[in-house]
Amino acid sequence: MSKASSAKTPPCLERHYCLNNNITAVPIPQLSTKTHSPKNWSKKPLRSRTSRKLPKITGHKPFKKPPKIPTEWLVLAIKGAAILFAGGVILLIGAFIWYGKDLPPPGGIIDREVPLSTKIYDKTGETVLFDIFKNQQRTQIELSDIPDYAIEATIAAEDRDFYTHSGFSVRGIVRTMITNILRNERAGGSTLTQQLIKNAILSPEKKYSRKIKELILAIQLERKFTKDEILRLYFNEIPYGSVAYGIQAASETYFNKQAKDLTLAEAAILAALPQSPTYYSPYGSHYDELIRRQHYVLDAMVDEGYIAKQEAEAAKEQELSFRKREEGNITAPHFVMYVRELLTAKYGERLVEQGGLKVITTLDLSKQEKAEKAIEEGIEKIRNLGGSNAALLSLDPKTGQIEAMVGSVDFFDEEIDGQVNITTRLRQPGSSFKPIVYAAAFKKGYTPGTILYDVVTPFSTDIEGTYKPKNYDLKEHGPVTIRKALAGSLNIPAVKAIYLTGINNVLDLAEDLGYSSLDNRSRFGLSLVLGGGEVRMIEHLNAYAAFAREGIQHEVSAILKVEDKDGNVLEEWEDKNQRVLEEQTARQINNILSDNNARAYAFGENNYLTLGSRPVAAKTGTTNDYRDAWTLGYTPSIAAAVWAGNNNNDAMNLGAAGGAVSAPIWRNYMQLVLGDTPVEYFKEPNPVVTGKAVLDGESSSGPGIPVKIDRFSGKLATQYTPEHLVIEKKFTQAHSILFYINKDDPQGDTPPNTNDPQFANWEGAIQRWLDEQGLTNETQPTEYDDVHLPEYIPSIIIESPTNNSKISSRDINVRVNASAPRGVSRVEYYLEDHLVGTSRLHPYELDTYLGAPAITSGFYTLTAKVFDDVDNTASDQISLNLLLPSLPVTINLTEPASGTAATESDFPLNIAATLSSLGGIKEVTFFFTKTGGAPSFINTTKQVSSSPVKTIWQEIPPPGGYEVYAVALDEQGRRFESRRVNITISKPE
Repeated sequence: MSKASSAKTPPCLERHYCLNNNITAVPIPQLSTKTHSPKNWSKKPLRSRTSRKLPKITGHKPFKKPPKIPTEWLVLAIKGAAILFAGGVILLIGAFIWYGKDLPPPGGIIDREVPLSTKIYDKTGETVLFDIFKNQQRTQIELSDIPDYAIEATIAAEDRDFYTHSGFSVRGIVRTMITNILRNERAGGSTLTQQLIKNAILSPEKKYSRKIKELILAIQLERKFTKDEILRLYFNEIPYGSVAYGIQAASETYFNKQAKDLTLAEAAILAALPQSPTYYSPYGSHYDELIRRQHYVLDAMVDEGYIAKQEAEAAKEQELSFRKREEGNITAPHFVMYVRELLTAKYGERLVEQGGLKVITTLDLSKQEKAEKAIEEGIEKIRNLGGSNAALLSLDPKTGQIEAMVGSVDFFDEEIDGQVNITTRLRQPGSSFKPIVYAAAFKKGYTPGTILYDVVTPFSTDIEGTYKPKNYDLKEHGPVTIRKALAGSLNIPAVKAIYLTGINNVLDLAEDLGYSSLDNRSRFGLSLVLGGGEVRMIEHLNAYAAFAREGIQHEVSAILKVEDKDGNVLEEWEDKNQRVLEEQTARQINNILSDNNARAYAFGENNYLTLGSRPVAAKTGTTNDYRDAWTLGYTPSIAAAVWAGNNNNDAMNLGAAGGAVSAPIWRNYMQLVLGDTPVEYFKEPNPVVTGKAVLDGESSSGPGIPVKIDRFSGKLATQYTPEHLVIEKKFTQAHSILFYINKDDPQGDTPPNTNDPQFANWEGAIQRWLDEQGLTNETQPTEYDDVHLPEYIPSIIIESPTNNSKISSRDINVRVNASAPRGVSRVEYYLEDHLVGTSRLHPYELDTYLGAPAITSGFYTLTAKVFDDVDNTASDQISLNLLLPSLPVTINLTEPASGTAATESDFPLNIAATLSSLGGIKEVTFFFTKTGGAPSFINTTKQVSSSPVKTIWQEIPPPGGYEVYAVALDEQGRRFESRRVNITISKPE
């Protein structure tokens, strides 16, 4: 037992190591009293004071005599400074005494508490998702067994002044203070000694009091032990993640080898871990950041002169082979690791792994299982289209709580990097970012009815140069509303929308909605609307959740409650929400994204973005070359996002769009979760009428009211224009929206700016489209119809036959007297509404045969209409009593067809016949006969009122060949027979 452990035991304040002799201790190597370090290779030679070069003085300018300061003021200033300095020193000493009175001696790290298991639960607090209980891996190692470059890598990465400071770094403290003040956040400036104290004695909580205690103990530790002894303690105590403590355990955990066998590249990896072991874990979702930090470590070693640049570059190229991870029994592994990362960031590795915490999360185990099932059922289609992975995240929009998280299809599949959590990784969102842009447009004053021309348009930009976006279907749709453009995910109107709105306005809204990855604004251009900026699914979905809650956004949360080993509550969930979007704007987005009719022209009516009669808002997104396929959607109570693709960013096959590969998974999950729950509805937005046609859904420059035009003259119609010549027409001068409004004040009175940088491009694109469509811009007429006037009205009189004449023949002759000031063009004759003839030659008589079956005996009105060359018209009418003979009737047997081969099992057999006229027909009878034989009766249909006439052949005749025909009788006893149809009847086989 060391001297430290035999001393009087102070309270185990804020630490995980106790000096109480009653607790079983696990000894670690004892260290000698302070001696000179044998590893002088590590020490950098210090430059002597005399060797420091003084700056060269040039430009011999004469010194000016400073103004004389009154002696009494100088004395007062000196006294004041002295008092302040003395007071500061006293306060500093007092703080050190106060915080140091109950601290354990630095030798307290020799005795160790028994670690307790931390358990992570689902939202019920009953089901354990993961038990961080693994026996911590700790293998003691001598400093001499650690490769020099492994030690050097740690020093270069964490504490370059290790061999010259006395436990703390003044530069680090100053840097920390500046960061704390300027950025209002606590930053680390810890030396290796302080890190050892933090991890071996004190808790890692971020309090200034703990920092002071850490500083005191660091000074004491530096006095008690040599630098090499401190290094030895460090490399045996520091956590490297995955419950591995010390470099030997880390070497075995990650590389399955002894520390002495580490390569330079592997040593740099291990040196990168202590700063944040869970975050940088090779098995986690931040592998790329780990490699970047490894490169930083290697570059730092070059800067410090430990290795040559060529060695660093060779190490960067070395392929790393990590030992397969063994996590044991774990439920919802990506979620668990996400929660663990949150915990370690707040409480530190040691407390999370050994502190016996009870962590109740937001995970809904039922929804998690449904999410995993939906992914499992949909992955095969993704694989068939060249993808290998999928992820799903589900939130409660009312609370922001994560209810399900599937970060990859298989957490343990190393071939697809399954332990990467896609829900927290940066991926391009494709068109799923469009709702954010349009929401910003609505905030600025644009409307769902705003007209934008969907025609291929060049955009002159500073970032993309000449940018010419195209639609997914490579088509142009002409003038469309924003509603249609967003619902159908058209690209060209979306790019116009972000230009009109302003990229900074869009990024301002994105920031309000919680996107943290779009901070470097200088790199974003118009392509941002098509997914040109990378986002994290967890933030992307929460932005959609704000739409679901009508502009109220809740902070994303995964933890409901954390208790320490004694049951004390360390934290408990509180709803943190704020309004990030106007209610009207959110409702407008909801209304569009839930409008299946609006998207049907692009996606079809039966698409994967609907849930039957349940209202749901949804949007897909696909990036270039099908590298990312997204679907996000929500009801008022649940929001879910699905991504499909390849973790390594390989392109999928043609057609692997969001609507094809991720939407089926999304729909499946939503159906499984919502089931028969009550249907919820989105509230309708208030109607928007701005008084500006282009914002209210009209593509004309006027108010959009139809104008009545005379078809002949093309001029405005008058009361004298014949009704059948009046057409309603909207005269549209096809111009871009920039022609009608000022983009920075769309609803205001600011006049349009024809000097806008995009004005010429947008106008030219529309004119090109008009030319290709064979269309021209039209100007509304201002003159009135001058060819349809009272003085031009024709006249007509029916001279023969006279009114109420009886006509007994179907041959009819009508004579008229017709004239017109502009000349007679034609005379049309009608019996009731039936046009029976037209005459274009003088004297414009009618000689015709009334052979239409619809014209039968009865009283009729005969109308004669005279027209001139512009259809000025007049008419005259008489009554006629038609006593017409019946027209010959034609009857055709249509069923069965000629040549039909029927069997006895086909009976009863359908029989049908059509009639050319029903006038006077009283019955139709059907017969069959053997060739040359007597006819046999089938059936009779009386009171014939429609054609075809149908009946059933019930009785089965003997097998053989037959002729079938129909006979119609009219009221005058005339008989009309159809042609005969040959059929054969046989017994069934």
